[in-house]
Amino acid sequence: MAVWDDLVGQDRVTEQLAAAARDAHGYVATAASGEEPELSGSAMTHAWLFTGPPGSGRSTAARAFAAALQCVSPDLALGGRPGCGFCDGCHTALIGTHADVEVIRTDLLTIGVKETRELVRRAQLSPAGGRWQAIVMEDADRLTEGAGNVLLKAIEEPAPRTVWLLCAPSTEDVLPTIRSRCRHLALRTPPVAAVAEILIRRDGIEPDVAAAVAQATQGHIGRARRLATDEQARVRRAAVLRLPERLTDIGGCLRAAQELVDAAAADAKQLAEELDEKETGELRAALGAAEGKRLPRGTAGAMKELEDRQKRRATRTQRDALDLALTDLTAFYRDVLARQFGSAVALALAGGESAAAVDRIAASSRPEQTLRRMEAVLDCRRALDRNVAPLLAVEAMTMALR
Repeated sequence: MAVWDDLVGQDRVTEQLAAAARDAHGYVATAASGEEPELSGSAMTHAWLFTGPPGSGRSTAARAFAAALQCVSPDLALGGRPGCGFCDGCHTALIGTHADVEVIRTDLLTIGVKETRELVRRAQLSPAGGRWQAIVMEDADRLTEGAGNVLLKAIEEPAPRTVWLLCAPSTEDVLPTIRSRCRHLALRTPPVAAVAEILIRRDGIEPDVAAAVAQATQGHIGRARRLATDEQARVRRAAVLRLPERLTDIGGCLRAAQELVDAAAADAKQLAEELDEKETGELRAALGAAEGKRLPRGTAGAMKELEDRQKRRATRTQRDALDLALTDLTAFYRDVLARQFGSAVALALAGGESAAAVDRIAASSRPEQTLRRMEAVLDCRRALDRNVAPLLAVEAMTMALR
């Protein structure tokens, strides 16, 4: 299986990356022969920016390209294409153990200057395997302005065999000075049928389930896989889709808002508890603290820093859970609007009780009301981005939806 096989519905992007990987291999081969290699005029460059909507596969594309750069397949000597997916270079890059592939992701709201400086320092080192050092930054949109300026210097003056692979929702989410120095690849939302096919092929999901969750998530691969494999995720989504019919009075609006926020907090807590406990135990062991004993003198600061980081991660996790619920609400009202206009497009919801609720809301309201409700959901998402207290933002939304 080639490294590109998980890049669903992105044929144009795959062709560009495959061409760049071929030129990158030629560069390494030329250098190994003792000649002076040259990248100018080739499909390869030192900085790339992958953009696209959530679920389009930005980080998947970046990881696949990083693996292709490390490909050591014997077929390359016979003119084969880099990225076989089976050789040691491809395999270790894809599973995250390759010494020359650094994947940067954050559980926090931002990536700061300190972390970026350390990353830039490592990027100046030569690749351990003699090919390319690939740095995949999955959340480049979370760089602070100061961190972005630190990264800019490294992109302007890259090490000879260091490749920066930045991922962001859009070009507007990174500094203009950074995006102007990157080769831009725009990914699209994968077709629903393609998402269903990969769930069947790669994850062994039943065809009818795969088709339903792919349609429900409108081509978002990660969310579709989670819905197909996580019963609790399906339960939470069903509860969100019942919310519009519960907003009949002020009390109902306030209760629904509280339940939505509490569910997001519980989801975040469930995800964080196990990881927090593991991190705390590892740090205590590293600091030499025996189980049940006090920390050695002078180490309390390290533990406090970890606790602060865990709190920031919990905040982001809760906001991500809320944002997921708001995305489902937007899809609900989009289907209502489609029904009101008699559109023949496939609806986002996967039938059953949710489809019946769409019909009832569509029959009891007008299209202009539906548009205002969709705008209320978007306003709530913007408020959360501006750090408005989640309960206040969601209460304002549920009152507007009523």
